[in-house]
Amino acid sequence: MLKLYGYWRSSAAYRVRIALNLKGLAYEQIPVHLVKDGGQQHAADYRALNPQGLLPLLVDEEGGGVRIAQSLAIIEYLEEIFPLPALLPADPAERAQVRALALHIACDVHPLNNLRVLHYLSSELGVDDKAKSAWYRHWVELGLAAVEEGLATFDGRLSLGSRPGYLEACLIPQLYNARRFACDLAAYPRILDLAARCEPLEAFSLAAPEAQPDAQ
Repeated sequence: MLKLYGYWRSSAAYRVRIALNLKGLAYEQIPVHLVKDGGQQHAADYRALNPQGLLPLLVDEEGGGVRIAQSLAIIEYLEEIFPLPALLPADPAERAQVRALALHIACDVHPLNNLRVLHYLSSELGVDDKAKSAWYRHWVELGLAAVEEGLATFDGRLSLGSRPGYLEACLIPQLYNARRFACDLAAYPRILDLAARCEPLEAFSLAAPEAQPDAQ
């Protein structure tokens, strides 16, 4: 049994839900509320499972109870333990291109606009909501512009040709966040085309934040 500790609106957990769905894997969701009770991710019982105090966390009970933190590490683990259907291209160069774009989203864009960073801007630095939203949009739009150019490599195809995988699992959640904060997406036609092809698919619609049992 796979157990996924996550939060409905966490884009990192959203990535993993998409990956699990694309692979057709059953899993149990265990909600950890990022705001309630001062942030349940800080509670001692959760920190005992994941000392990083972040989401998501995957526990593979059939794999000896191994605990994997960090969304991309989780997706890579799933790819190695459950190799079919693959989420990464077979060609090494294409695989590297996919990883480069996914890492750009997960490591360069997302950390600057996740909840704890936005909270620090408000609570510790006194940044008002208008300035905080401007901060958010600046980094997201800068990051999406680079992804838009990077998608040219795939010449209108999805990252696995006719089907989505690792890259789309990272990009769709970031696009969801961009829409939440009213980013101007008109400059990213490749991204919007990719989203239009992926979001109606069951693997993505079932992973969407509003479809989760803890959605509020």
